[in-house]
Amino acid sequence: MVLAGKLITELGIKTPANKFYKLFAEELHQVQVHCERVHHTKLHEGEDWHDTDTVKHWTYVIDGEVHTSYDSLEEVDEENKKNTWKLFGGDIGKHYKVFKLTLQVTDKADDGTAVAKWTVEYEKINEDIDPPNGWMDCLSKCTRDVDAHLIKGEKVAT
Repeated sequence: MVLAGKLITELGIKTPANKFYKLFAEELHQVQVHCERVHHTKLHEGEDWHDTDTVKHWTYVIDGEVHTSYDSLEEVDEENKKNTWKLFGGDIGKHYKVFKLTLQVTDKADDGTAVAKWTVEYEKINEDIDPPNGWMDCLSKCTRDVDAHLIKGEKVAT
């Protein structure tokens, strides 16, 4: 059985790529306000949410169950609107040796829409652990929640 894998989902969003990416790149602490499945997040170590030396603690729902983990920002590519976070500890550490989330946002067309691409790279601690398919559902739902909030805010501002 394979211990390592990669899951990818691409979701069309109505928010322009720059605006959607900005929330994750500069306002990550706001995700818990917009996503129903993210219950709480706080800085665990460090002072800046967007510094690679900072560790955040998350509480969230996957497959109907509350989970916790920590993350650190591993890679920032502002030019390509792409960030990678390493998740560890908590419930992640019980099941995975390696767990990385990558978000890349690209403009889709001249109409202001975009595509949010989430990639989950993982290595299970043993073959009895299931792939993190529930994460794809969670990321899809959070993407929809954030997109709806940003679009709503855009309509109010105009």
